[in-house]
Amino acid sequence: MQDCPLLILHPDDNIAIAKRGVEQGKTVQPEGGPEITTQDVIDLGHKVASRKIARGDAVRKFGQLIGFATEDIEAGQWVHVHNLSPGELSLDYAFSTDVPEPPKADSDRTFMGYKRPSGRVGTRNYVGIISTVNCSATTSKYAVQRIREDIIADYPNIDGIVALTHKGGCAFAYDGEDHRQLSRTMAGFANHPNIGAYIIIGLGCETAQPAYLVDSHGLVQLEMPGKADRSDTPLMMNIQDVGGVRKTVERAKSVLKELLPEANKAQREPCPVSEIILGTECGGSDGNSGITCNPAVGVASDLLVAHGATSILAEVPEIYGAEHILTRRAVNRDVGEKLIKRIKWWENYAAMFGAEIDNNPSVGNKRGGLTTIYEKSLGAIAKGGSTALRDVYEYAEQVTSRGFVIMDTPGFDAASVTGMVAGGANVVVFTTGRGSCYGCKPVPTIKVSSNTPMFERMTEDMDINAGRILDGASVADVGEEIFEKVVAVASGEETKSESQGIGDEEFCPWVPGPVL
Repeated sequence: MQDCPLLILHPDDNIAIAKRGVEQGKTVQPEGGPEITTQDVIDLGHKVASRKIARGDAVRKFGQLIGFATEDIEAGQWVHVHNLSPGELSLDYAFSTDVPEPPKADSDRTFMGYKRPSGRVGTRNYVGIISTVNCSATTSKYAVQRIREDIIADYPNIDGIVALTHKGGCAFAYDGEDHRQLSRTMAGFANHPNIGAYIIIGLGCETAQPAYLVDSHGLVQLEMPGKADRSDTPLMMNIQDVGGVRKTVERAKSVLKELLPEANKAQREPCPVSEIILGTECGGSDGNSGITCNPAVGVASDLLVAHGATSILAEVPEIYGAEHILTRRAVNRDVGEKLIKRIKWWENYAAMFGAEIDNNPSVGNKRGGLTTIYEKSLGAIAKGGSTALRDVYEYAEQVTSRGFVIMDTPGFDAASVTGMVAGGANVVVFTTGRGSCYGCKPVPTIKVSSNTPMFERMTEDMDINAGRILDGASVADVGEEIFEKVVAVASGEETKSESQGIGDEEFCPWVPGPVL
């Protein structure tokens, strides 16, 4: 019922979710469930027992197990960390038993994008300065400041210039796994269709040498119109070789003076929606994220897949406990096994540091009503929609499959989105219940709120309010709104994070190994 403050999501559930705050002692009857008298205050997004749950019994949401009661819970009592814990799961992966038929759109859609000579399509036209090591980060930022102050305004077809700096680049094994992953990430940005031109700045003595990055990935300036080969352009420079910070900044400015006129020649033109690669992320989730914004993004994902596009679900630690739903949709057993291999890797990785993968919900997640990683994961995977799982990719690996795919990234938002963008994502949709203020240059980020109070409180940061679903709007309608927003933003419409200039600090390559 629309006016009932509690919502029961599945007939098998023994809890209800608060669509808005409910005071203690209020008697309501959710649609499809028993009458409930609240014995505690139930905040927005939090859970209340819809019937008595004995100690040790399973607690269910979405019809799925989210944990076990640690004490007897009476009907109407608040269900959260004080009386619910993850416990042990035994999942049946049932590989490829429920593979959906490929969806097909009713009509062909286009967006206004940048067709690059490489054949890929961009949604923005940025110039990048890639810092191979933290030691060259300040120099890279100084170079960006000089270009922004003195030059960039003369080139209206360039959306901006960004210094892609980070905190690593040294103290790991040369050509080791961490080095290769960092190199893959930086190369993914250098080759990204949203980057029209770039240079690489290193210090000179670091492990992550610019020459290694260029040689191992064959980097040349290929993304500019009319320039089939820019291998003569000095892509890289080392501060120690050039003669210090000031001289390197001047050298970078000189090189960019040559590159900017060529990058500025890029023009938007009609491109099929199939060229969109959507990265999906959730951060600052709450108890309603899996009910409103994430399922709505799932609808948008399905619509994009129907048009031949690609949608990436990431954050494998936040798939944990829900992977059995995805393995059933895997196009074949090999794809399903690739996902389980990554799940097992994360279990082992966490154990190395004395951590547990099921100890994931953050302070904000818990304040928003999420209790266990299983609950969080079941809501998170809704962003992946309902189509077949086509492939599973390593972090920052180039995504070449069309359709719904998974990329192995950590749950940390900045590192996760960095991996998807390095893999080719040219639009990001970011859902949030608590109010994450994320942006990512050079790729636009659309932020979708799970609830109306947060949307109204942070309206300058949120692009779409999926909280309308709690007031009676359909998930399908909000999902279609998100799909249309993706197409509009891909065509150049500015997002809220872009209007505030957010995105200079969010380049965050994930390096899982030890720093020596």
